[in-house]
Amino acid sequence: MGTSDRTSAADGPRLAVFDCDGTLVDSQRHIVGAMYASWEAHGLPAPEAQAVRRVVGLPLQEAIARLGPELEPALLASLTRCYAEHWMGMRQRGELIEHLYPGAIDALDAIEGAGWVLGVATGKSRRGLLATLDSHGLTDRFVSLQTADTGRGKPHPDMLWQAMAETGATADCTVMIGDTTYDVEMARHAGAYAIGVAWGYHESAELQASGAHRLVSHFSELPIVLQDLIEEARP
Repeated sequence: MGTSDRTSAADGPRLAVFDCDGTLVDSQRHIVGAMYASWEAHGLPAPEAQAVRRVVGLPLQEAIARLGPELEPALLASLTRCYAEHWMGMRQRGELIEHLYPGAIDALDAIEGAGWVLGVATGKSRRGLLATLDSHGLTDRFVSLQTADTGRGKPHPDMLWQAMAETGATADCTVMIGDTTYDVEMARHAGAYAIGVAWGYHESAELQASGAHRLVSHFSELPIVLQDLIEEARP
């Protein structure tokens, strides 16, 4: 549903929901490394880095199944466990450093200052998301945290529906901000807006083709684009 076929936006809360990996933080080096280690531990040739980036954002088990569609379920389950163990090991050893993208904090400050309620919807586990947000002092900034272990994964709209239910926001006042087609499709399925970011793991042309209402190339653009999207829906 595009802006032209919407009714006017309601006067309820405005909800901005962010993806995590590839949108708030750059974790691709660690994700690719954990995938490589998992495959190699099972004596399998590791998937290409580009293939791994393509599945970032999906629930872990589904992501691994897409990388190895010919593999038996038991082996896929073992790869999933191995990945999770490798990731936790990196975190415990202090090797897991997920840098915020430039301008993220300033943009969050501006968006929150403009009255938006902030949320996250991610393919990470809740434990993993909390660890990432805690490392940047961001946990308290987000009212709603939707993760792969609390709802159906992207592109199903369940996580956005839950975020809207928790905050009292309606779809016409909700915007999903993400770097993958899964984020855009989730927003579209939920009847919400989608803003694609150009600095993540899927190409801008793909985001646009998937139905993103807007694209941004830097975090500094986001506060104005968010406001414009909602204002365009008002009479």
